[in-house]
Amino acid sequence: MISLRVDKIGLDPEHGQAIVLLKDDEGRRYLPISIGPFEANAIALAIENVQPPRPLTHDLLKTVLDNLDAKITRVLIDDLKEAGDGTGTFYAQITLEAPGRLIEIDSRPSDAIALAVRSGCPIFALEKVLDAAAVSEESNGPQVH
Repeated sequence: MISLRVDKIGLDPEHGQAIVLLKDDEGRRYLPISIGPFEANAIALAIENVQPPRPLTHDLLKTVLDNLDAKITRVLIDDLKEAGDGTGTFYAQITLEAPGRLIEIDSRPSDAIALAVRSGCPIFALEKVLDAAAVSEESNGPQVH
């Protein structure tokens, strides 16, 4: 597993799609993941410590988990399934630690990242995912505006 952090959120200038750009801890590889505009906003608000007047969905889920004494311990981006047309879908797992239990939950990476940023838990990706989709630092990373 490779440790990642959110480097930036922006738009892919070529397609106009929201992107979350994860960077490995060594700063050598970037993992760009296309996400929806609402998820991009949710991640950005959490990174910037902006408190909306009412809780967003990810804030609500974090509050529910806190009240159940469950803690998000990690997010793992564990798969990329190619669609055959040059696109693909990333998959993620959220690991929760609850009293007496360890729980793995299937998630979209965008939701998992939004929760990771709120809970301060680490984000990881399997090496096979980075091998398939990461862009190297030498290529100046993906262009995100």
